[in-house]
Amino acid sequence: MDIPPLNEHRSARADTARASARWSVEQVEALFALPFSDLLHRAHGVHREHFEPNAVQLSTLLSVKTGGCPEDCGYCPQAARYHTDVADEDLLALETVVATARLAKENGATRFCMGAAWRGPKPRDLERVAQMVTAVRALGLETCATLGLLKEGQAEQLKSAGLDYYNHNIDTAPEFYGGIITTRTQQDRLDTLGRVRRAGIRVCCGGIIGMGESRRTRAALIAQLASLDPYPESVPINNLVQVAGTPLHGTPELDPLEFVRTIACARITMPAAMVRLSAGRQQMSEAVQALCFHAGANSIFYGEKLLTTGNPDVEHDRRLFEKLGLRPMEADSGR
Repeated sequence: MDIPPLNEHRSARADTARASARWSVEQVEALFALPFSDLLHRAHGVHREHFEPNAVQLSTLLSVKTGGCPEDCGYCPQAARYHTDVADEDLLALETVVATARLAKENGATRFCMGAAWRGPKPRDLERVAQMVTAVRALGLETCATLGLLKEGQAEQLKSAGLDYYNHNIDTAPEFYGGIITTRTQQDRLDTLGRVRRAGIRVCCGGIIGMGESRRTRAALIAQLASLDPYPESVPINNLVQVAGTPLHGTPELDPLEFVRTIACARITMPAAMVRLSAGRQQMSEAVQALCFHAGANSIFYGEKLLTTGNPDVEHDRRLFEKLGLRPMEADSGR
């Protein structure tokens, strides 16, 4: 299978609103099959065309409503039906969220993401989250929220509050999705993304790998993301964090170099997107993280926790950045 030449998918960062180039599963599979050095060389070249190569966006993610979720996502310790150590907690107070966001900014973060374990927000809950968005944005941080499925009018309410990004992952390829989640369809997720787009909010959308899927499934996930019109401005690539009590606990672990290949394929197919090295980073060696940055990852979650699972701490990340000659991205350059 031929891989499209590089210039067919070249795009200035300002052009992300144009129609995305269509990538077939077979074309992305061909990227995955390249010799490792060739794949990274191509991905790094694309990265340098669109971004300052040694700058990484720092985002902080706070769970503003933890546990008790009615969904059955097989990877998630926040699902009420699974026996994990995650307790059902109420929505955080506005003052707590603002204090956490202020500390994140002091530590160098430029984007603050708020996550809630809901199927979707109720009107009274959305009003409280909207107040959080407005207050966090007033600190000079970019705002992102992940609140589950949105109904008509809810994205507009978040936009009015000042929300910059909405995160809603498609998780995996369509043919694999039903084996991971049964309480919501992938089309439900796509419908929410459509509402977010129509409201004028930027999209943060990626997936999870290492759930027992094949390489073709990983290629299909990347092809689907890259063929969204337009493709997401932010693309988090998550490596499954296995939590005892969830159905996916005990899944054979993904080879780290296959994860790097996935990052590279995301960079090549979505050249102007922020590609985020997301969940699972705590389990990665510094060498694997370095390869991911070379392959085009230019965003990380920064802080002690990623919702309910561990994340490398701030000082560890600062030391790694020093070793690699990386620097935090300026606040406006990742928009």
